Amino acid sequence: MKSHDINLDSDYINWIHDVKQRYISTQIKAAVKVNTERLYFNWQLGRDLVERKAEEKWGKGIVEQLSLDLQNEFPDEKGFSARNLWNMKKWYLFYSSSDIFLEMAHTIEESIDLNSLKLQQVGAEISENQKLHQAGAEIEFPAIFGFVLWRHHVEIVTKCKTIEESWSRRTLVDCIKANLYQSSGNALTNFAEKLPAIQGKLAQEIVKDTYDFGFVSLPVGYDEEELEDALEQNITRFLLELGSGFAFIGRQKEIIVAGKTRKIDMLFYHIKLRCYVVVELKAVSFEPEFAGKLNFYVNAVNELMKSESDNPTIGLLICKDKDQTEVQWAFQGIKTPMGVATYDNIRLQEIKSQLPSEEAIQKRLEQAEEEYILKLKEKSK
Repeated sequence: MKSHDINLDSDYINWIHDVKQRYISTQIKAAVKVNTERLYFNWQLGRDLVERKAEEKWGKGIVEQLSLDLQNEFPDEKGFSARNLWNMKKWYLFYSSSDIFLEMAHTIEESIDLNSLKLQQVGAEISENQKLHQAGAEIEFPAIFGFVLWRHHVEIVTKCKTIEESWSRRTLVDCIKANLYQSSGNALTNFAEKLPAIQGKLAQEIVKDTYDFGFVSLPVGYDEEELEDALEQNITRFLLELGSGFAFIGRQKEIIVAGKTRKIDMLFYHIKLRCYVVVELKAVSFEPEFAGKLNFYVNAVNELMKSESDNPTIGLLICKDKDQTEVQWAFQGIKTPMGVATYDNIRLQEIKSQLPSEEAIQKRLEQAEEEYILKLKEKSK
């Protein structure tokens, strides 16, 4: 039967709409059920590592051994890395150690808008799922957790002191960094080992653990180039944040090594230290390979730009986040003086400013209408 041999009336339109909604409901329920089951598994595994006192009973390497055994048994699963298992333990400890946790969880669940379509579809199922699985003595697994993805949970328990409304994982990270999470201590550097005592002490004093970039505004999910653009456009404020003594030389400073052109994110000269400062910006968390690239640029500046009267060049990597162990291990074997710091307080642009204008939307509608008319004409030929 051909498509033009049918008569589509309002009853059909209502029916197909209902069919689509039922299918969407099924998809939502299936997704939340899978997520809830996996989260509950993670909760139980974290609980086991805590309550069984696994490290005390089987040794400090038991989590790594457990990771190897699970990956060997389930090679296609990606959630059994040692780091992820540690996160499961941390997740369980984060909530089970709180005296008011269960009370807070129940308060949140009671305050949920149960008239929401999605919650109507899955709320009862999560609640029933919870009753089937809970053991009598263990810390209760909150039903509301089923609405949150695992990576969201990890970001919350590792960095967050206040839980905000639903965001994508990257937006969650940005907002935690911009408003809620305060880092402490000094910047991680090797200045004391790689510089003369007096210069090393002064160099340590001029670098911060965390730089406040609250003077720039960037879209959600911004990249490294957008961050550089914003800092260059606000170079006066950036210099103030860096501290006294910094002189800006240039952004994307070209150097030629072995016939190849390389570009340094930002190059400064510090008047008090009498040395160049190579600044590399990363809109992501620290990775060990970043240290190697920064080391290369510091050496290149020493060879190509530094004069005899200048002190050794310093490297400074400013990234979204860092892990102390990763930084320390990445620095081992590197002879050039360098440090790693983070930044926070990036102001995320309002969603409205990122949407197309009313004129742009109208233009797109007119274009779509014209294309539709053209298609109708082509069919009628």
